[in-house]
Amino acid sequence: MTIVRRRGTAIVDTPKGILVASGRRKIFLLPGGGTERKTKESRRKSAMRELREETGLRAYDSKYLFTYNESKYYPDGRKRKIVNLHKVFLIKAKGHARPRHEVKHIAYYRDNNINLSYNTEKIIEKYLEMKNKKSPIGFLRKILGTFQIPN
Repeated sequence: MTIVRRRGTAIVDTPKGILVASGRRKIFLLPGGGTERKTKESRRKSAMRELREETGLRAYDSKYLFTYNESKYYPDGRKRKIVNLHKVFLIKAKGHARPRHEVKHIAYYRDNNINLSYNTEKIIEKYLEMKNKKSPIGFLRKILGTFQIPN
């Protein structure tokens, strides 16, 4: 039986690269996690909460980018036990990213410099395609224009 999980996924795009985190195995993922069903948490709130729990960063603004639904099967044909239905958000955050809780490593993805999970790679590819498809200036104006700068 496959468990379907609603997941909020955070993209924190910095001058160093896109923030990713990993456990001991050093397979990096975007910050985020499943929603808390008891409180009927939104995926946006889940992404922001998990970002703080995993890295210590405090989100101060977010913009919905797209939905990404994982396949029920791994690329090699094996069936997944858990399938995540991602809502992906571009998040602006403040603070200094540090590994917390189950996270053991923090890194910044740029130009295939680290080992990403298959789905993380696909989500980042889709984000970068969106970002580069439009003129970089127009994309940044559209995205950054919606953010409030904290005092």
